[in-house]
Amino acid sequence: MTADLSRRSDASELMDDPGTDYATFRDCLRDLARVNRMSLGYRPTLAFLEGLRRAGRLDLGRPVEVLDAGSGYGDLLRAVDAWAEGQGLAVRLTGVDLNPWSARAAAEATPDGRPIRWVTENVFDHDGGADVVVSSLFTHHLEDTAAVAFLRWMEAKARVGWFVNDLHRHPLPHRTFGPLAAALRLHRFVRHDGPVSFARAFVPDDWARLLREAGVPDGAARVERWVPFRLCVARAR
Repeated sequence: MTADLSRRSDASELMDDPGTDYATFRDCLRDLARVNRMSLGYRPTLAFLEGLRRAGRLDLGRPVEVLDAGSGYGDLLRAVDAWAEGQGLAVRLTGVDLNPWSARAAAEATPDGRPIRWVTENVFDHDGGADVVVSSLFTHHLEDTAAVAFLRWMEAKARVGWFVNDLHRHPLPHRTFGPLAAALRLHRFVRHDGPVSFARAFVPDDWARLLREAGVPDGAARVERWVPFRLCVARAR
């Protein structure tokens, strides 16, 4: 049966089950990081940061504070760390995730001495701001009302800009991700959750509506399509 992708699905993802044990959750995150690498999933976020750097927006006279909301395995922040080191840019990176297994798995995967800290909390409860707020594959886990609240939160917290990196709801990846993940012998959670994630994801009209509801000024944020099947939202101040 063909799924109805005319609107967002409310199906649950296995990785969101609070009863999942640490080893299972960690192994799922490891394979999600493999997918991110193979699909060039970090590229949109790094391009946004590079645009800010070239515009001089990151010349702050101090380390640039970057917060990753829903940081998971921490692979995005490790990619940001590597990019910043290559640019000679001092950074202070914070990964925030509600699941306590995330901080543990991210810390285990991060070399000692890097400017990254991992925090277990609801991102809405995080004190203080950041120069840049980023997220990757996070917003599709949220209901629409929570996504609007997240946009408002980023508007209030991000001093320089924010960037949402997520999936594009589309029948092709929804149909093909499962068989491809099985062929690559990815974790069973990834094989199940991948199609669900695409069904829970957004289309450009969704983001236009959510941005309006969040009170983001017209034209202040842009919705960007990235190959393969990423839909991102960029806001630079």
